[in-house]
Amino acid sequence: MPTRVFIRGWLVAAATVTAITTTASGLPATSMSHAVTSASTDSVVVRWNQTLLQAIRTGTLGPPMVARALAIVHTCAYDAWAAYDDKAAGTRLGGHLRRPPHERTLANKNEAISFAAYRAAVDLYPASSPQFADLMRHLGYDPQHTPTDPTSPAGVGVTACAAVLSFRHHDGANQLGDLAPGPYADYTGYHPVNAPMTVAAPIDPATVRDPNKWQPLVFPDQSGRQVTQSFLAPHWSKVVPFALKSGDELRSPTGPAIFDKKAYERQAREMLTISANLTDRHKATAEYWADGPRSETPPGHWCLFAQFVSQRDGNTLDADVKLFFTVTNALLDASIGAWDNKRFYDSVRPITAVRLLFRGQQVRAWAGPGLGTRTIDGGTWKPYQPTFFPTPPFAEFTSGHSTFSAAAAEVLKAFTHSDRFGLTATIRAGSSKVEPEITPGTDVALSWPTFSTAADEAGISRRYGGIHLEEGDEEARKLGQQTGRRAWTKAHQLFQGHGTP
Repeated sequence: MPTRVFIRGWLVAAATVTAITTTASGLPATSMSHAVTSASTDSVVVRWNQTLLQAIRTGTLGPPMVARALAIVHTCAYDAWAAYDDKAAGTRLGGHLRRPPHERTLANKNEAISFAAYRAAVDLYPASSPQFADLMRHLGYDPQHTPTDPTSPAGVGVTACAAVLSFRHHDGANQLGDLAPGPYADYTGYHPVNAPMTVAAPIDPATVRDPNKWQPLVFPDQSGRQVTQSFLAPHWSKVVPFALKSGDELRSPTGPAIFDKKAYERQAREMLTISANLTDRHKATAEYWADGPRSETPPGHWCLFAQFVSQRDGNTLDADVKLFFTVTNALLDASIGAWDNKRFYDSVRPITAVRLLFRGQQVRAWAGPGLGTRTIDGGTWKPYQPTFFPTPPFAEFTSGHSTFSAAAAEVLKAFTHSDRFGLTATIRAGSSKVEPEITPGTDVALSWPTFSTAADEAGISRRYGGIHLEEGDEEARKLGQQTGRRAWTKAHQLFQGHGTP
């Protein structure tokens, strides 16, 4: 019998894939908890990844900060592990922590990795410290232990982590709030060109000073409180990447379509066409990949896929260290590259472009929850999203989902020497957050035979949801592919003992 494990509510067999029903957001449709996610054969790397993802779900950090957090934890784990490999170089200390062959045991690797991951996770998600401490104790370690011998496994882990944190605390993310007041606060002086738009009212053209630029939205959140968006992390292009030379190295030379040009109107019309022809499958796809607030976010979603690959392939600890290290650093660089485009071009979201172009005109589109496709005033058009999160709080071009997904898919293909994926998720009837108890009308199965098909579906899902335009998706896929390849090359150099600072 194949080993079966639960990943984000999916029942998965190592040899064959069997999906259980999930909600449209990807959460389990059964009463099963997210805590039931491990197999007895999971490595400590997977265990730390699972626990970190739960902290991400209960936290408030946005996708770029989540990508960085995942990369830091798995880099600390990798650097601690590298001390017990015969040639791998750590990212900060190279081979200076190298331990002799007789110490390179699984037990020592597990201990070093756990102390490194624990210190990093607590630094990034202090509110979840009790959960991290629980995992340490479950693994047989004292979370309060401060090693006095730097050559012990715990000492190696703590030393490796301290070097990474010392570097990353000053990498431009402003985690400590030393560049501007507040953790991860902007220090570049960004201000939106356009005045806020109230989603519930028809667009007021007077609020759109530049139809090419991002416009903040005003809407009620899940508590009913009226909120006005602020651009999330406009400084993120200044974060030090892993494999890229700089945040702007792969910046799009063309950028998004400009107002009064044919491509701008064509893409806006395409949005209306998609909206008017949404099927249950389109809606289920849009919601499954949404990964909005209180989820593991898009970077975490691909770490769930990496967990599946680990369990599918029966990875060793050594393989898992390398896999998660490379995937998460590709995700970090994807966040930096995508946000560089977002900040540089400061581009308009579909909700502004469509409403502005078609205000006062009768158009066919999705009219709202349970209303289906109707004739509406184009100035009131809405994306297929929950009312409490109509559009993410940052510019459109380029798509973060598309960049993250393409980058991670490239790494997974390179690591496994194959594009084969083989995962299915069944979306439960009536489980929609946008149209609860209505959509989908019957169960919908989403299947991904390859990593590439999964990445492509993640990208187009944002067009189904009315979040991204065609160019913002397509250009982001190219950016993600290049980013993933560069991350794999840099990681492989480190595995061979090269490429250290």
